[in-house]
Amino acid sequence: MMTDSQNKAANETDPAAGAPGEVTREAAVPPPADVAAATTPQTLLTNVTCSRGFAQWLQLHNTSLAFTSYQTGQLFLVGVRPDGALSLHQRNFVRAMGLIGDQQTLLLAGLAQIWRFENALGPDQRANEHFDRLYVPRRGQTVADLDAHELGIDSAGRLLFVSTKYSCLATDSGVHSFKPVWRPPFISRLAPEDRCHLNGLAMDKGVPRYMTSVSTTDVVDGWRNHRRDGGVVVDVETDAILAEGLSMPHSPRVYRGAVWVLDSGNGYLTRIDPESGTRERVAFCPGFSRGLSFHDGHALVGLSLPRHEGVFSGLALQEELEARRGEAWCGVQIINTQNGDIVEWLRLEGAVRELFDVRFLPGVQCPMALPTFGPELASFITIEAPDRPLSERGWHPPG
Repeated sequence: MMTDSQNKAANETDPAAGAPGEVTREAAVPPPADVAAATTPQTLLTNVTCSRGFAQWLQLHNTSLAFTSYQTGQLFLVGVRPDGALSLHQRNFVRAMGLIGDQQTLLLAGLAQIWRFENALGPDQRANEHFDRLYVPRRGQTVADLDAHELGIDSAGRLLFVSTKYSCLATDSGVHSFKPVWRPPFISRLAPEDRCHLNGLAMDKGVPRYMTSVSTTDVVDGWRNHRRDGGVVVDVETDAILAEGLSMPHSPRVYRGAVWVLDSGNGYLTRIDPESGTRERVAFCPGFSRGLSFHDGHALVGLSLPRHEGVFSGLALQEELEARRGEAWCGVQIINTQNGDIVEWLRLEGAVRELFDVRFLPGVQCPMALPTFGPELASFITIEAPDRPLSERGWHPPG
């Protein structure tokens, strides 16, 4: 149960509401880390627009969504208010990367911590009258800067994460920064060298099943010379390579009997037959794609603006955009997995230029989150009911 002071803390985080249908909003974001604070304002603005039916689509399919931007360090939660208006809630996190979640729990990988958020609201409770989920940071596992990318939870409840710096799949440790779980067959030893740019994790029935890597190189930073066609999808169970010749692949997922992957450097959402390895390009994505989630026959894909230098240069994505007489953009798009149609979209223009992970949150209408520090968190107190009335004197073990 929330007290009046707790409701006040929730109220103070209420974002400005947009109108139903097509929405244009400005979201305040911190300046990029590489911009000198002395020469920048406190916040930079991002203009947010969406397709006319975006809010209605979320309502029809009984879902909201979440996405992260490591470039500006933010978590975005997108839902629909009771009056049909689109809600866009944002929180700042240093290097917000991998994200998983459901109606009760969110997990988010940051620069040195992996945060676990729990919804503090009961079924009939609302924060600020319209938020039906209030995700509160309850645990922060310090893992240090492992370049943690995608996350997973196995059937035993164990946290899994991709350590790109050490080229392995890992779990957390009560004593150490991490505990290795698996490394690709082409990596000879653990070293903080980002040898192949291992980045994506697909869970299947509670076990890690597939991972994506930009290359199969076994030398420090070796993947950079193989960005155009050195990418692979690896079967964690057998160590076999399911697919190769991809360009900077990201975000493998298992959905409806197929393996899905973002062939990011080529610009396509791709479906792979797990038995034959046959690949099918389902939809073109007008941006560097990272982050993939599925719900009700649709895929949610995150798009970033490709940089024209460094690791994003020289990719077929730019050639494909030019051939289509299009330009890359940053945001998310919802794709019909049967025919590849883009049915809805949300676009960000301004300070936010790159996203990392995206998630559908089925069963959630309008979510928000508290920060990991500050007065809002400090004053937000909830109490779990005791196992037995405290009037019963004497201590009793649980159960």
